[in-house]
Amino acid sequence: MINALIRAVYRVAHWGLRLLWFIRRPETTGALVAVWHQGRVLLVKNSYRRQLTLPGGYIRPREDRRTAAARELREEVGVQVQPKHLVHAYHGTHVFEHRQDTLDIYELEVEEAPDVRVDDREVVRAEFHTPDEALRLDIVPHLEEYLSRRLGQAAG
Repeated sequence: MINALIRAVYRVAHWGLRLLWFIRRPETTGALVAVWHQGRVLLVKNSYRRQLTLPGGYIRPREDRRTAAARELREEVGVQVQPKHLVHAYHGTHVFEHRQDTLDIYELEVEEAPDVRVDDREVVRAEFHTPDEALRLDIVPHLEEYLSRRLGQAAG
């Protein structure tokens, strides 16, 4: 019951942010992590957004992008990694949700599938997909571009 209430708060807060972004058209920056295991990438479903994405989020003031990526990975799916083990793989800007959203994607290759834990509040699902599967799903634009580049295709 409490998780459902918190998910509703996330949805209302995100709706409010999107309204603010529609009015202000800000520039935002974030960092995501593509966790790869046996050719499959970990995608997450946030409670407040219809598209799937990678674990990640906003960069705090004076926070290094790689450190932010590692922090968000831990917070969203419970996977702990030293920032130095994340390999930079993508930098791009897209207009998304009425804002200029600049993201960096870092890669983490793992030999064993990580013990992924979602809070059922902000993140409601986390699952591995092949890049081809992911590109057929409803995903955020940065992720589509990253996966297309990785597969050597032009983003659609």
